[in-house]
Amino acid sequence: MFTGLADWQMVGKYHKAGGAMDRGLGLHGSYVTTVGDYSAAAAQVILPHVIGSLEVYEQQTSLPLVIEHSQTIVLWGCDPIKNLQIEFLVPDHDAFGYWAQIKEAVAQGKIRVISVDPVRSKTQNYLNCEQLPLRPQTDVALMLGVAHTLYVEKRYDVNFINDYTVGFEQFLPYLLGTTDKQPKDAQWAAEICGLSAENIRDFARILVSGRTQFMGGWCVQRMHHGEQYPWMLVVLASMVGQIGLPGGGVGFGWHYNGGGTVTSAGPVLSGLGSIANPPAAKYKPDFRGASEHIPTSRIVDCLLAPGKKIAFNGETLTYPDIKMAIYSAANPFHAQQDRNRMIEAWEKLETVVVLDHQWTASCRFADIVLPVTTRFERNDIEQFGTHSNKGLMALHQVVKPQFEARHDFDIFAGLCKRFDREAAYRENRDEMQWINAIYDEGVKTGAALGVTLPDFDSFWQGEGYIEYPAGQPWVRHSEFREQPDLNPLGTPSGLIEIFSKTIAGFGYADCPGHPVWMEPFERSHSKAKTKYPLHLQSCHPDKRLHSQLCSSDAFRKTYAVAGREPLYMCEQDARARGLKAGDIARVFNDRGQVLAGVVISADYVPGVIRIHEGAWYSPQKGGKAGTLCTYGDPNVLSADVATSQLAQGPSAHTVLVEVERYQPQAPDVTGFGGPDTVKEEGENAA
Repeated sequence: MFTGLADWQMVGKYHKAGGAMDRGLGLHGSYVTTVGDYSAAAAQVILPHVIGSLEVYEQQTSLPLVIEHSQTIVLWGCDPIKNLQIEFLVPDHDAFGYWAQIKEAVAQGKIRVISVDPVRSKTQNYLNCEQLPLRPQTDVALMLGVAHTLYVEKRYDVNFINDYTVGFEQFLPYLLGTTDKQPKDAQWAAEICGLSAENIRDFARILVSGRTQFMGGWCVQRMHHGEQYPWMLVVLASMVGQIGLPGGGVGFGWHYNGGGTVTSAGPVLSGLGSIANPPAAKYKPDFRGASEHIPTSRIVDCLLAPGKKIAFNGETLTYPDIKMAIYSAANPFHAQQDRNRMIEAWEKLETVVVLDHQWTASCRFADIVLPVTTRFERNDIEQFGTHSNKGLMALHQVVKPQFEARHDFDIFAGLCKRFDREAAYRENRDEMQWINAIYDEGVKTGAALGVTLPDFDSFWQGEGYIEYPAGQPWVRHSEFREQPDLNPLGTPSGLIEIFSKTIAGFGYADCPGHPVWMEPFERSHSKAKTKYPLHLQSCHPDKRLHSQLCSSDAFRKTYAVAGREPLYMCEQDARARGLKAGDIARVFNDRGQVLAGVVISADYVPGVIRIHEGAWYSPQKGGKAGTLCTYGDPNVLSADVATSQLAQGPSAHTVLVEVERYQPQAPDVTGFGGPDTVKEEGENAA
């Protein structure tokens, strides 16, 4: 049995779908779990080897310090103005106030912001800042050209490299070309990334002209060899030498969870935790020699090749022979790559169960769909401001559960009842008792921090809102910089690892012991002849959280084009294909085909187009691999190829396509509405 989870379903400490599922199936005893996720799989595996922690989901240097100290901000594939609209918990949106100050500082010439991105991002347009429009998937080549310039011009921070890093001497022969007869100089990088050599050299000089803050996004690591980008960005920041200083260094979470907002002095609530003194699981785990976990994006490969052995972060995993899958708070028919290969793999499953309150494509491909309640049908409690942890909020039920919908917690309680574990699962608490208990734990934690919270009844029946005392600004990695011996990083050396003996020891040809430039399996704007000339971006949408809200007819009408997901492209590419704004186009490659509505935008350069991820899969012929997607799911076109043997993450952004005008009358969109209502046997027509 395989369990799939994203947990983006809704906020709430008690009604967290993942907690309910793990709790219930843990008492069952035998199920295959996942490692990593679709968002940042490559980065979250490589960065602990390099800088000692996940980085991607962690707090960033406080934005007030960035505003005060930074002379240059580098947005590397990072679009905070778009992506800060959502958080994992209740958003407080405080980060936007700081970005408004950065905008003002840019206008006054106090801060220089440079966006490294093939297209003009929402953040670039908001800030009216500079851009280095490199070719798609060439980021590491550009970084190497910058690093080479810093080295040969003697502009890099030798003391920081000597005191806070290891492995520069192993990396240097590659950078200078003594190992492969190819110096990674600015001219070499220019031929790959499309910028001029002088622009690359100027960029390098800017980085060391004052305090520079690198802000790394996640889209670049969702490409083939995606591990190389975050590793090389850390190397570049190390050569600049400002890691651990206010307004300097590198971070990978500025676009997420209110990154950079000041964290309060209040407690963090734990939520639905593990069972105290749990009884033995009903069934003893038996994976028949296979692994009990797989990388998240390898599920299709696992279904198609049970027993196959793969490398993963130093392990050798054996794919289990999965017969059943349960998905809760997840929509795999949006997140997984290569939709047609996925359809073939789903036929291998004997039973698929989906818990949801929307009739997604994943529900349509399921055998059993269990309707769960929405946020409005639940009582709960949650903190607001994910990184800021600004305070607590009571989430009161608006209506009782409708029709036959049940809470995730109650669904898994019912499952536990079938194998005599319900009492252990519930711990003799109902909904409000659980919420009260979670709150009371917060009261104890707050007291230890010197923060007094009211009793639960006063909180719940009163305003239902508590704002914590303000915290203090903080600098990421400052403790390490100040005392590296007493505050070592979580790497084997305790230092930043430019060369990793651990990774080198794995012996992976596609991820050696230091960052390198490697060609992806397909790339636009290269010397190689390609069947499909356009690079397709499928980054996070501006109007949705992944696939959520795409089902709303009213909201979809505010951005859809001719009833389809928008296809963004430049006028030159559109004109060459006889397309104009508002046309329905067919976007295709050897992996699949989708329809989308044309939007012509000056933000895009020739050869680069975009369809946002999260567009609902809408097959013209349901359940049939290869059929036309009538709405515009970009993962019909993406490849199910791992980033490397190290992280086995998704390469969702390594995609080449072609676009043409759709000549026949466009078919109706099939992915919305439903399910069909059928009468039970013996039911009256009335």
